[in-house]
Amino acid sequence: MRYHHVDVFTDRPYSGNSLAVFPDADPLTGAQMRSITRELRHFESVFLLRDGSSGQPRTWRARVFDLDGELDFAGHPLIGAAAVLHALHGTADRELWTLRLPGRPVEVATERRGPGRYTSLLDQGPAAFLGRPDPGGLAALFGLGPADLDPGLPPEVISTGLRYLVLPVRGGALARARVTEPLDAPLARLGAEFAYLLDATAMEGRHWTNDGLLEDVATGSGAGCAAACLRSHGRIGAGERTLLRQGRFTGRPSTMTVSADGHGHAIRSVCVGGGVALVGEGRLRELPPS
Repeated sequence: MRYHHVDVFTDRPYSGNSLAVFPDADPLTGAQMRSITRELRHFESVFLLRDGSSGQPRTWRARVFDLDGELDFAGHPLIGAAAVLHALHGTADRELWTLRLPGRPVEVATERRGPGRYTSLLDQGPAAFLGRPDPGGLAALFGLGPADLDPGLPPEVISTGLRYLVLPVRGGALARARVTEPLDAPLARLGAEFAYLLDATAMEGRHWTNDGLLEDVATGSGAGCAAACLRSHGRIGAGERTLLRQGRFTGRPSTMTVSADGHGHAIRSVCVGGGVALVGEGRLRELPPS
């Protein structure tokens, strides 16, 4: 079973968010995909399967796993997967791919920028605004105080596929933030699955696993929710592409291109993209039990 190692949200290898892409994953079961993901220890892995039902050569099925299990949606795995598909099957400098997740299809536009270098732009679709929780106590979940919250942007639960608590903070708070207690229960009470801290002035974010043990280098799904938040409050123009940074505190700085189109809570399209660097290829000698 062959796979590709790529770095996403960067224009050079050994930076950005690493990813394993399996372009010929049809023989694998979900249990095997989960075992492989845990073995390789990337933040996520993506498994591509041919979509014979569509009859379209640029349409593939995609399954994304993190270290805990399968995800309904993700950003950086789809962006990296589309770049690998372009390298393997693309015939032009620009291509458009449809990746069919278990819940819905998404489109990713790719462009070849040079040997082993691509850019990908993922259309995450519309944003759903699911509520504005009381800010009291939210800052403490990250070792911060109420004065660290951004007074001009309220906390909000937003989804473009995964439900994030977008928590805007003042400058300097990102550097001091940490997860002080497991987030699963407090986030569930808010109707959220994950949390994304956003410094809207510096255009920088942070995200951890809910147990706080691992910080994500760059979170495409969270960045999409952040873009929807910024657009809904007029911080970015309709459809305006802007840069959002993440990963500074992990030693792997990453840059994401984000945009959102619409007004208020009627955000009809959110896009997240960035560079992809092809780092290497590998082959598993043996597959895990099914």
